[in-house]
Amino acid sequence: MIKENCFTKLWATLKTISGKKERIDFLLAFCKPYLSDRHKIAVLLAEQKDPILDPIKNVAILTGLTARSLQTKQKEVFGYSAKESARYFRFLMAVQQIQAFTETGKKIDWFEIIAACGYYDQSQLIHDFRHFSGFTPAKYVKFQLDLCSSTI
Repeated sequence: MIKENCFTKLWATLKTISGKKERIDFLLAFCKPYLSDRHKIAVLLAEQKDPILDPIKNVAILTGLTARSLQTKQKEVFGYSAKESARYFRFLMAVQQIQAFTETGKKIDWFEIIAACGYYDQSQLIHDFRHFSGFTPAKYVKFQLDLCSSTI
């Protein structure tokens, strides 16, 4: 167990410093042991947001490294693979598309969502929905409508 709380000590010290610049300098000095520069490749991988394009291949082209070494670095730095990340962002895009349909009151065009989000087919969309939400897409829509209906 830690005998003293370092943040209480930090707070007490910050209260004695009057200038904003001096406070910021003190905070930066305090945090320096906990902060490190981000790896150049990690930054490039984090900036890849297109769910349809393969981020590993894009960064491999930019850096001249092999796709396999980048896959290893991705998993090491972020704790998940680029494939898992792309799958999650594709799912979020599908949720946004579904919400756009429900907000306008239009009937949901599932094949438009499949095409716009980069799914191969309807079964892949259903599989991702079950994985991330526990619902099929249709049950997810029903759940959202039931949850957001204002019949009190």
